[in-house]
Amino acid sequence: MRQKSYYLTLLALIIAIILMPVCACNAQDAAKEPPKTLEIGQEAPDFTLTDNKDDSLTLSSLRGQYVVLDFWGTWCGWCVKGMPKMKEYYEKYAGKFEIVSIDVMDKKQKWLDFLANNDMPWRQVRQTPFNMVSKQYYVKAYPTKIVIDPEGKIIKVSAGEDKRFYTFLDDLFKE
Repeated sequence: MRQKSYYLTLLALIIAIILMPVCACNAQDAAKEPPKTLEIGQEAPDFTLTDNKDDSLTLSSLRGQYVVLDFWGTWCGWCVKGMPKMKEYYEKYAGKFEIVSIDVMDKKQKWLDFLANNDMPWRQVRQTPFNMVSKQYYVKAYPTKIVIDPEGKIIKVSAGEDKRFYTFLDDLFKE
């Protein structure tokens, strides 16, 4: 028993010695670079993703209108719970903006099945492991909604299902 404890301690020490330079490098890198986030007024990173009809959609093709990027997944309870409100606002301000829902981390068939069983009349695209748009936009919470103005600049970032996002749309589109 004592010998087993000795070997476990020795193994832990070896692992710590091996990982020490790696941790030190990561700590130095983190100290050099501030955390990345989106800035209001920043140009929205362009992307091309495939929609639920197997057509390509490029964000920059929507220039000239307001766009809401909605990062979500079927696995996200708050995302699904917020869909009726999204639909309400899509209908309320029809023609004033476009929604692009970007599915994150779902298997393609699960995503397609969800769309077939739920009325979400706006544009639906899905990111893949080879095109991680959520990383370009520094998404850390779901849902995340990003409002882009007609010139392609970010004007609002909203993480989580937040009533203030809808208030922002009301203020933006009030007549």
